[in-house]
Amino acid sequence: MTGDDTSAQPSPRTAPRGLADRVLINADFRRLWVVQVVSATGDWLGFFAIVVAAARVGGGTPEAAVSFVMTARIVPGLFLAPLAGVLVDRWNRKQVMIVCDLARAATLAALPFVDQLWQLVVASLVLELFTLLWAPAKEASVPNIVPQHRLTTANSLSLVAAYGTIPVASLLFFGLANVADTVAGWPGAENFRADQEALAFYIDSLTFLFSALLIWGITLPSRTRAERRQSVEGRRVDLMATLRELREGWETIFINPVVRAVNVALATGLIGGGMLIPLGPVFAEVVLGEDPGDGFATLQIALGFGVAVGVIAVTAGQKRMLKARMFVVSVFGAGISLLLGASMTTLLSASLLVALLGLFAGAIYVLGFTLLHETVEDELRGRIFASLYTLIRLCLIIALAVGPALAVLLNGLSEEWFDKDITVFGLDVFIPGVRVTLWLASVIMLVAGALAWASMRTLFRTDAEPHEKARV
Repeated sequence: MTGDDTSAQPSPRTAPRGLADRVLINADFRRLWVVQVVSATGDWLGFFAIVVAAARVGGGTPEAAVSFVMTARIVPGLFLAPLAGVLVDRWNRKQVMIVCDLARAATLAALPFVDQLWQLVVASLVLELFTLLWAPAKEASVPNIVPQHRLTTANSLSLVAAYGTIPVASLLFFGLANVADTVAGWPGAENFRADQEALAFYIDSLTFLFSALLIWGITLPSRTRAERRQSVEGRRVDLMATLRELREGWETIFINPVVRAVNVALATGLIGGGMLIPLGPVFAEVVLGEDPGDGFATLQIALGFGVAVGVIAVTAGQKRMLKARMFVVSVFGAGISLLLGASMTTLLSASLLVALLGLFAGAIYVLGFTLLHETVEDELRGRIFASLYTLIRLCLIIALAVGPALAVLLNGLSEEWFDKDITVFGLDVFIPGVRVTLWLASVIMLVAGALAWASMRTLFRTDAEPHEKARV
């Protein structure tokens, strides 16, 4: 790999035993990981505050207001993420991350003073545009500061930073209500609108300032003379060159078997797995006979626990596994787990299989990102990750929007054709729409596994990892 920074790595004699410690002893990645932890905590905190703010300024239609704001955070990525990838591959990635952090900090600092829905929508759009640049810039930089044999551990730590901070941010947001009551009595507090919502925005803004400061201290490898020349040319407005670079990135996705397999499996698999989110409460109530809130919470806890186990297992066993093969196995495993989980009739059995689904999902995330880091050359990395994020967003939208509608449609058909009950090998099987939809979701995930296997099957004939055979 070009740009690996091994100077910060410990000698075998002094290296810590823990896999995470061996990565975090790298000063540059340690800074980047702390940035991810702090920024992710602030992101979730800001997300909760934005939802509250949308409901506040929405007047008599708070649900519609929240929908408008969330749309402003999702839709831009569908159209602008590929262009953001081109810019990230042209520009200095460290500077991109710093500028994006500063811009997001300024935007969040202004949100406490927003009183109209259109202002909140515009602010959400601005936040999303800078996030579209920051995320691929970060992902493209990881292989330049972490040696290849540590990328799996680095991606495991990144997953922990991204999603393990949700409960921390939740507790912090609820705790800010008490803090706001105290701050409200301070002189001049009314000038800063220091309520729970505003304090969350201020803290989120500070996390981005902290992020910019830490990233400023990260050392990224110097670019070659040709890359510097390309960077200068990138400042010029050249529509044809931009289109060529966009096409180059998308061609890589379709031509390179590993990149194609990871994108297909991650994106298509999310259509299936993502349906569990909107359908979870209905499944808990209709199929399992549980309270929808408590049942769904139990399933989510099981899913989170499974993801944690999967990340730990992949990190601990990375030296003994062929990552590409394990990636495909995990996609199939996730589909089978969801299929069996949707067939259960008790909360305990369903939760155990949802936990198994989480285990495979954690492995899919870590192994997928690691394969891309290992396979894609530096000059294409921004476009590849930007495109991946676009596909993920699109497929999640499809899952969240289509899942409930499909469940309603299938529920009506099941009631009309089968009275929601069929007999299989002498057993009565209850088939409400939500169960049939989850079965269909599992089939989609199995198809994603088959497509991933078909994409990389020629590479499995050797014992070498695909990145050795299919480097872009």
